[in-house]
Amino acid sequence: MTAPLRHHRLRLAARVIAHGGLLAYPTEAVYGLGCDPWNATAVMRLLALKRRDPAKGLIVIASQVEQLAPFVLPLWPERMSEILASWPGPNTWLMPARRGVPDWLRGRFDTLAVRVTQHPLAAGLCRAYGGAIVSTSANVADRPPARSAIEVRRRLSGGLDLILAGACGGADRPSIIRDGRTRQVLRT
Repeated sequence: MTAPLRHHRLRLAARVIAHGGLLAYPTEAVYGLGCDPWNATAVMRLLALKRRDPAKGLIVIASQVEQLAPFVLPLWPERMSEILASWPGPNTWLMPARRGVPDWLRGRFDTLAVRVTQHPLAAGLCRAYGGAIVSTSANVADRPPARSAIEVRRRLSGGLDLILAGACGGADRPSIIRDGRTRQVLRT
């Protein structure tokens, strides 16, 4: 994809998010579904499309750590050093949610799952949007996630406003999830 076309598609995708839309985009391992994390209607629409229990919470991704500041509280310096050293990359960390972070993001938890992505399109999307976005696998709950735009179209037809086509990053599985406070691995 040429640079002008890529920038045009990223600007279009950012407008979809800004206007409350849902989109699919490639990440490090699978296609993700995304929307504005502060837009309750968009997030509820995404959860309905996936048939995902809202109590499970969601992941929020960013292109830079500063985009996560409105969502999470920093941990003590040694732990933050470890977390920051793992980004950008396929490492999702549970961190204490800031007061005011809605339960449609946190689910039943006092933490929020966050990641600084290394995928060029996903990171470019966050930059074009100007902030962090929701990121959850493009699939119906308990079904395999889509790994291509064609699979997204087949599995989630009619529920999305845009599919930002591109190659996934080549990782075998979705990001590892660890608790930032304890380092406990919750998903490998």
